[in-house]
Amino acid sequence: MDIQRGQRFFGHDEAMTTELMADLEWRGLIAQTTDRVALLKDLDTAPLKFYIGFDPTAASLHVGNLVVILVMRRFQLAGHLPIALVGGATGLVGDPSGRNEERSLNDESVVTQWVSNIRGQLERFLDFDSKSNSAVMANNLDWTKPVSALEFLRDIGKHFSVNQMLAKDSVSSRLESGGISYTEFSYQVLQAFDYLELYRRDKCRLQLGGSDQWGNIVAGLDLIRKVEGGSAHAFTIPLMAKSDGSKFGKTAGGSVWLDSEMTSPYAFYQFWINTDDEDVAKYLKVFSFKDRGEIERLIETVNVNPGAREAQRELAREITSLVHGNDECAKVEAASKALFGQGDLRELDEATLAAALSQLPKVTIKASEIIPTWVDLLAATGVVDSKSAARRIVKENGAYLNNEKISGEDFSPAKTDLIHGRFFILRKGKRDLASVEIV
Repeated sequence: MDIQRGQRFFGHDEAMTTELMADLEWRGLIAQTTDRVALLKDLDTAPLKFYIGFDPTAASLHVGNLVVILVMRRFQLAGHLPIALVGGATGLVGDPSGRNEERSLNDESVVTQWVSNIRGQLERFLDFDSKSNSAVMANNLDWTKPVSALEFLRDIGKHFSVNQMLAKDSVSSRLESGGISYTEFSYQVLQAFDYLELYRRDKCRLQLGGSDQWGNIVAGLDLIRKVEGGSAHAFTIPLMAKSDGSKFGKTAGGSVWLDSEMTSPYAFYQFWINTDDEDVAKYLKVFSFKDRGEIERLIETVNVNPGAREAQRELAREITSLVHGNDECAKVEAASKALFGQGDLRELDEATLAAALSQLPKVTIKASEIIPTWVDLLAATGVVDSKSAARRIVKENGAYLNNEKISGEDFSPAKTDLIHGRFFILRKGKRDLASVEIV
């Protein structure tokens, strides 16, 4: 499986570890670690097994998950040994971190399907076939389900202080906001049990996670020390935030998913291309695998020529190719250009064009109806607030159908103008688009 996209996987090398940590620091990807000196020593001594857990709380991972996935990839590129843990057990319980209310508990069959989906997505980003540091997949249901409640309470629960558990941020914030169930309160014990089992089974000695997971990870370190007399490490990554204070990875249509059926490759590309100038430097550092010199060059283009949006285009191209593949990225780039008159709309495949048009103001008309005038259609889409405004656009030579300029206010598209027998694309000036679909 080729996930390297022009890069090579490195065998373990002390200089690579030093370079890795310096690079992560520069990219702003280190929130907290346990003893930094001890961690660096262990990373330098030999390839270190490490893991990140992903709970199946939806049918797909989203771009927020991509932050930690790509840190995992960077560790593997530096020669270390990743364990991708999918939480078939913890996903049945629910992590209270970052929430003010209880999660809805999903049926076990649903969670099982989501586990399968997530495993498939993680395979896009890690090398599971490397001869030197191949990634492995794990499911915490494998070791949690066989343990009885009594065994769990006697062998694991006895090592946890309720006072310490209540002090964890994820728990204390919930207590202040109205309370927490015993189910979610027990989540940190289950996550700690995961770390203990991976330590026992695979000699895993490093857990990575978002900064909201610090308390859960440290609980695992304490459990390893109490049960096995061993030591391990914690490494957390800052949670991504937008400069305007709004939540990263959210659009007007909801979360931006990695599954192409839930967020089309076109919408995914547009999410990145629409990155605000104030955020693009941070996003390039977090998500791009370009070297430091090239990232700094792209950041400078935002200051020198922000209108060109070169940094956003490069970011969108790289991340879309990584998540959806080079071919899909090429299709959505072609669609993005064609919609604004820089390509032939009829050369776009129907699925890509439909995905692109789904992001635009739209009106539908029945195939049996007489097709209205361009003016009527544009007004119906809501791009302008009146037919008189649409007529004015025609008079000012700013009216386009399928990228062809129209000149008459009474012009009506013909069915022969339909693209893929379904669509008209209306454009006002250079950038305001709308679509019409015949149904």
